[in-house]
Amino acid sequence: MPLAMTQTEREAFLADVHVGVIGIEVKDGPPLAVPIWYDYTPERGLWVITQQNSQKGRALAEAGRFTLCAQTEKPPEYRYVSVSGPIVDVREADRERDSRPMAHRYFGAELGDLYVNSQDQGGNRVFTMRPERWRTVDYGKFTGAS
Repeated sequence: MPLAMTQTEREAFLADVHVGVIGIEVKDGPPLAVPIWYDYTPERGLWVITQQNSQKGRALAEAGRFTLCAQTEKPPEYRYVSVSGPIVDVREADRERDSRPMAHRYFGAELGDLYVNSQDQGGNRVFTMRPERWRTVDYGKFTGAS
């Protein structure tokens, strides 16, 4: 029985709220793999926000691409989507257009506003990736839960 997700299933899964793990190649060292908030739409691609001068920001700028894996861990319906591709846009993050919607996505409106209003947004960059390679598994198909 095939466990891969269809295009519609994988895009819906990736668009749902998960903490992703971003993987970035690092020159002269092992890849950087850390948790990160993200958002995705098929039209825009996958985007993350990070400080330009952070380890992630420097690695993203140098590598020009990244991988992100999102998953659910509820047995037996374990699922994941992993996407890789080039960074197609880098720009300064805007508090209202980027940071607040991202914080609302993960914390809800009230806590998201508290979080954004407590943060210095200077130096934040939005890195947008166009997914080229998808890897997916949905064990719910095996158990009949999907």
